[in-house]
Amino acid sequence: MPTRAADAIGRRSRPMVVVHSAPLVLPVCGPPVEDGALAVRGNRVLRVGPRREIEAAYPEPVPLRWPGMITPGLIDAHLRLDLTAPPSPPAHVHGVTAIASVAGDPETASAFGRSGLGGVTYLETRCRDETRWESGGRDALITAIREVDHPGTVGIAPHSPDPLVMEDLALLSRTFRLRLHIELGRHPVTLLDEVGVLGPGCHVAALGPLDEADRKILRDRGTTVAISSPFGAEGLLEGENPIALGTRAGGDPLAAARVLARDLPHDLDPRDLDRLLVEAVTLGGARALGMAEGPHRLGCLGPGSRADFAVFAVGADARTAYTALLREGPGHCVATFSGGRLRWRLDGSQGRGNTTGDAGTRRPA
Repeated sequence: MPTRAADAIGRRSRPMVVVHSAPLVLPVCGPPVEDGALAVRGNRVLRVGPRREIEAAYPEPVPLRWPGMITPGLIDAHLRLDLTAPPSPPAHVHGVTAIASVAGDPETASAFGRSGLGGVTYLETRCRDETRWESGGRDALITAIREVDHPGTVGIAPHSPDPLVMEDLALLSRTFRLRLHIELGRHPVTLLDEVGVLGPGCHVAALGPLDEADRKILRDRGTTVAISSPFGAEGLLEGENPIALGTRAGGDPLAAARVLARDLPHDLDPRDLDRLLVEAVTLGGARALGMAEGPHRLGCLGPGSRADFAVFAVGADARTAYTALLREGPGHCVATFSGGRLRWRLDGSQGRGNTTGDAGTRRPA
């Protein structure tokens, strides 16, 4: 008869549960939780709620107590890659765990994809006309997509001046289920709509102001707008269009959101605006990347979501959570986790293993 030991051969042991707690947990997809916690197993969040309930449900591991608040990882929805001049400081320092990065070639895309950041890397194509596209441009892009060597998702950043090429790129993206990312300004929004580029599988970066007709087209198509400058944010802070935040050159998207709240006119109550902008830099970014739903969803902390989160040394209660994070959070990230793994910590513990040993301050018994 086989023994129990023999039955266990080949079975993988389940990762242990790690409980992270803080004076405040801001799930974004649910109300803030004072004295809250999240239980993490491997790269997934199991449960979020009051600390005592979570610790009682998972009593074996020693809880890890953090200062301030735990939030979803921030998402930079528009970054143009230039590995010869990388963003400084690294994105994890700001609490960023996912990025929509635009790369000009597979080598740059591959190098960035191995950085530990999630999200989507978009390969840029600027084929000048349909003749060049048909004679080799299309095949070159397909080959480039296959040559990207990193575990993340690859998309297309179509920037051809030829509408026929743009139309074919829209078809190509649907055929291969690739997301699209476009900087507005090269083509009118009406033309992008006519060639079939816009839709929930695409997000755009607004580098300049959009009129109401353009904003309505984007709303109707379910296309998220990544705001990359105050100049491009006019008319987008009323809560009608889905928005995300992009830094374009790298940096702190939360700081960029704070600038918008301070400098741009709007008709929203200040607290509503603060919440809108925090959602833009978390859940809005996830929607832009097509990662707000499903088993690997980002931008929020809830059962089944990917364990991408950041810790900010910011004091707040449930009523002031969004305002405190937006106004005081930039520059005060103390740790960043991606897929449950510590990627950066203020004391210099960058990328050291998982969350079980050196991630936080252990709560005294």
